[in-house]
Amino acid sequence: MLNPESWTLLQAVMVFLFCVLVIGIAGTRITRVVDQLADRTGIGEAAAGAVLLGGSTSIGGSVLSVTAAWNGHPELAVSNALGGIAVQTFFLAVADMIYRRANLEHAAASAPNMMQNGLLILLLSVILMTPLLPDVTIWGIHPVTPLLFITYVYGIYLVQGARNMPMWAPTKTRETREDTPDDTTRMPSPARLWGEFTVLLVVLGFAGWTLEPSATVIAAQTGLTQTIVGVLLTAVSTSIPELVTSIAAVRRGALTLAVSGIIGGNAFDTLFTAASDVAYLGGSIYHTMTDATLFWVCLTLVMSAVLMMGLIRRERSGPGRIGLESVLILLLYLGGVWLLLSQL
Repeated sequence: MLNPESWTLLQAVMVFLFCVLVIGIAGTRITRVVDQLADRTGIGEAAAGAVLLGGSTSIGGSVLSVTAAWNGHPELAVSNALGGIAVQTFFLAVADMIYRRANLEHAAASAPNMMQNGLLILLLSVILMTPLLPDVTIWGIHPVTPLLFITYVYGIYLVQGARNMPMWAPTKTRETREDTPDDTTRMPSPARLWGEFTVLLVVLGFAGWTLEPSATVIAAQTGLTQTIVGVLLTAVSTSIPELVTSIAAVRRGALTLAVSGIIGGNAFDTLFTAASDVAYLGGSIYHTMTDATLFWVCLTLVMSAVLMMGLIRRERSGPGRIGLESVLILLLYLGGVWLLLSQL
C-alpha cells in the first residue's frame, strides 16, 4: 500500500469508496449468517443481533476509531464512534419505511430490545458525563474506560435474561412478529457458519483499518474538520452494514434481528470510545471531545429516548405508514447534519 501521506485527494477518495463497497457487500452477507447462527445455537435473534450482528457490522468502525486514536487523531476517533450511533438510529427509521405492514417499533417490540436501548442510553450518559470528571489516567487510561466494558458485558447478560426469563411481555397483535427459529435442517453446519462469520469479520475489520488513512487525507486536503469527516463520512460509511443488514433482516421477516442489530450495534459502538482511550497515547480521550462531538452525544441520547418511547407506545401506523417516532428520528438526525454543516 502506498504511504498515505503521499496520497492525492483522488487516491484517498478511491480508496475510501472501495472500502465502502467492501463493507456493504460483506455486511449484506453476514446478516444471513447471523440469522442462521441465532437459530442453530438457540441464543435468539435479540442476543445474536446485539453481540454477533451488532459487533461484526461495527468492527470496521471500531478498527477505524482505534487506528485514528493510535495515530494521534482523537477527534476523528471519537466523532466516528459516536456519530455512527446517530446514523445507525437514523437507519432504523429507514428500515421502518421499508417494512410496510406495520410500524417496526410495533412489530418488533420486545423486552430484550428495550433492555438493549436502556443499556445504550446508560453508556452514552456515562460518556457524556466523563469530560466533566477529573482528567486523570492510570497507565494512560481513564478509569471510566474499564467501567464501560464492565457495564456493557453485564448489560448483555441482562438482555439475555430478559429473553429467557422475561418479567413482562408486549401484547401480541396481528402485526407482531415473534422470534421463532427457522428450519435448521436445511442450514449449513455450525462449523461452516462460524467459519464464514469469521472470514467476513476479518474482511470488515481490514476495510475499517484501510478506511482511516483515506479519511484523514480527505480531511487534511479538503479543509474539513475531523469531526465533520468522522460524523458525516466515516461514521456513515462504516455504518452501511447496519443499513444493509437491517433492510435485509426486515425483508427476511427477522424483525427482532433488524432492531436488535441496530440497537445492539449502537451499544457496542460506545465501546469504540473506550477502546480508543486505550489506544490514545495523549491521555484521556474523553477530555479531547469537542463541543460538536458532545452535541452529537446529546442528539443521540434524544434519538434513543424517542426510540424507547416508540417501542413502549407501539403505534400501529403513523405518518406515511411509518411510526411517529421514526419521523421524529429522521428529523432529528437531518437537523443535526444541517447544524453541523452550517458551521462550515
